[in-house]
Amino acid sequence: MKFEVRIATLASVLAISTAAILHTADLNTNPPAGLTVHEWGTFTSVAGADGSAIEWNVLGGKDDLPGFVNDRGYRCISLKVGLRGTVRMETPVLYFYSPQAMDAHVRVAFPRGLITEWYPQAEHHIDQQSGANGSVHRLGANLNGLDTSMTSLTGSIEWKDVKIEPNTSPVLPLEESPSRYYAARATDAAPVAVGSQHEKFLFYRGVGRVAVPISALLSPDGSIVVSNLGPDPVPMVMRFENRGGRLGYRNAGAVSGSITLNRPSLDDSLPQLQHDLEDALTAQGLFRKEAQAMVATWQDSWFEEGSRLIYIVPSRTVDAILPLQVDPFPSQTSRVFVGRMELITLETKRAVEDAMVRKDSSVIDRYGRFLEPILERISAENLGSVSQIERLRANVKSSFAESACRSQNVGATH
Repeated sequence: MKFEVRIATLASVLAISTAAILHTADLNTNPPAGLTVHEWGTFTSVAGADGSAIEWNVLGGKDDLPGFVNDRGYRCISLKVGLRGTVRMETPVLYFYSPQAMDAHVRVAFPRGLITEWYPQAEHHIDQQSGANGSVHRLGANLNGLDTSMTSLTGSIEWKDVKIEPNTSPVLPLEESPSRYYAARATDAAPVAVGSQHEKFLFYRGVGRVAVPISALLSPDGSIVVSNLGPDPVPMVMRFENRGGRLGYRNAGAVSGSITLNRPSLDDSLPQLQHDLEDALTAQGLFRKEAQAMVATWQDSWFEEGSRLIYIVPSRTVDAILPLQVDPFPSQTSRVFVGRMELITLETKRAVEDAMVRKDSSVIDRYGRFLEPILERISAENLGSVSQIERLRANVKSSFAESACRSQNVGATH
């Protein structure tokens, strides 16, 4: 593993990491008695020219979820109302461990955001604050009067009667089409049931206009200045790059202030990278199988073509962005979220520009849902090709709309 940290902080980083790994080993060997709740998820953002997270089409791209997952058509609705944000909250899953069967009540709120997909069935709400007195009213599923900036919204998802069923093997929903969704089941968590729907976890996704804890400013020499914007250390920051199937990464460990990360050499192996990420996730409190399930879920996305920062979000930041309530109160809770900040590097811009000239759709498609912000950056910096860029941007938006509106699952309980 490659570490690029200031020498003054190296000893403290190693001490913290060693203590965390030892603590995690104890957790994995002897899970605490009573109810244990673990959660992982991803906050995806795009770094702007100044390094901060920018607004983008957070629901763009292809739908990658099975048809039985509830979505109420939000992917389609968001495009019609112009819903854009700074963060795509992807695939949080809540795992439950208990020595005996029990009932639980679970609620997740998302201030300045919306919950857009979930499973099993749940009550889904959108509250909007308005007026000088800060009054709050609840919006219906059709999003009439929606604050498209999401700054006055609080989305929430609530499972009022979750049956936690250890030592059972219910039949779980499965479709023929492959999906990254299923990898999250490969853990020792107890199955759960809500009504007639069974799963190994509670699943939800959303979009929001929230601040991420880091910024990433690209320098002319290709290095990146990463700054911690919050009060708590960011437990792990990694720079990753994939160019034509060759990959490399630099792991900076924990970051409290600002550091500079140079370009990685593209000679690293995917298995070592996966192992290092699993170690980082277990050091923060996940069980090994949970960490493996998370990396397996996102390996085709985190490690795809392009350049990005992969970091672990401080736990207090996760709690502030997504307040979680579980009743009965768990004896132990671990919430481990990975931040993914996409970097629009000079190499990325050149690759897209060259592909536009050659009309090479295979290269353009590699950048998927991030193509629109890449094109916006190119357009801002290269006025000579505005018409071609605008045509491609229009095609991207049309493709996103077609994918989002192709099928709408409206069978959820409201």
